[in-house]
Amino acid sequence: MSKLKELEARGTAPWLDFVDRKFLEEGGLKKLIEEDGLTGVTSNPTIFEKAMGHGTAYDGTLAEFDKANPDAATIDRYEALAVQDIKAAAETLRPVYDRMEAKDGYVSLEVSPYIADDTDATIHEAQKLWKMVDRPNLMIKIPGTLAGGPAISATIAAGINVNVTLLFAVEAYQRVAEAYATGLEERVRQGQPIDRIASVASFFISRIDSAVDKLIDEKLKAGDGDAEALNAIRGKVAIANAKMAYQWFLDFEKSDRWQALAAKGAQPQRLLWASTGTKDPSYPDTLYVDTLIGRDTVNTMPPKTMDAFRDHGTVADTLETDIDDARRVLAEAERLGIDLKAITDTLVEEGVASFAKSFDDLLGAIQQKQPAAA
Repeated sequence: MSKLKELEARGTAPWLDFVDRKFLEEGGLKKLIEEDGLTGVTSNPTIFEKAMGHGTAYDGTLAEFDKANPDAATIDRYEALAVQDIKAAAETLRPVYDRMEAKDGYVSLEVSPYIADDTDATIHEAQKLWKMVDRPNLMIKIPGTLAGGPAISATIAAGINVNVTLLFAVEAYQRVAEAYATGLEERVRQGQPIDRIASVASFFISRIDSAVDKLIDEKLKAGDGDAEALNAIRGKVAIANAKMAYQWFLDFEKSDRWQALAAKGAQPQRLLWASTGTKDPSYPDTLYVDTLIGRDTVNTMPPKTMDAFRDHGTVADTLETDIDDARRVLAEAERLGIDLKAITDTLVEEGVASFAKSFDDLLGAIQQKQPAAA
């Protein structure tokens, strides 16, 4: 059995953090579904920038769109390309979605990073993209910013699946988990079904360790603090933070509020581990997969990490192990002057800015491909 299928059997759904036209047309996604039990796909502005901004794979579709819509704005041209890919991925995953009765088989499409702090604009764009793709196994990605919370509730209440992205802090995750519950409660109030509404909450793992490790290096260079203690928590803070988020998920699952929703068929908002490719070459390349395996979770892997896990990953129930050690790691980080809240707040801002930069580059590249009418 493929290690990825073993991973799914342990409760962690394997998703692919990648999509492009050539990969879909050549049957790459279908092969992963059939051979490895892949159950989902994620995209983001950076992925689309790499896919659309280089090469000629999208030129034919763009030329057809431009001929029919000679005055279209660049953003409309981008959406025409993205929606076609997302539809194709959704159709490839549809048998998974049907077999699992809407519990998995999703593909994600992100709202514009330009509106991360605008609740109303996020709600409007989520509804627009949902209608454009018109597939039940679509998830709309909404950033877990303060403005994103009420947008998540409204989008769920409208019957639209949501992938909450750019989560780093446990407190931010708690807000979006409650926002998901609020959206479901509103559907119940309206007399609408909730059993086929799905959501994931995406924690970006490796970026936390990269930021913490950078601070550790700065402290070591300055001779600030206990060198042995600082080195002892290197590469451990992100995993400890994720395990604490999962502990909160388990507690929330037992609450009266969630139990009332579950009784009406509500699906849990699964924790999704994103940014799971290691940035530090001294770390095992499957570190952020091996250590975060457990029930009702997802791990969305870039192709390189997926290949590595398939080859030499370790499958075991790890997410609920060493919880006391995870608490100790976080306490040590605080004692050593590593302000995790400040780090995660900065990472949210940097994440939005990074996606906006990718979106700028993407739209610029598409703009350079002049409409056929011109």
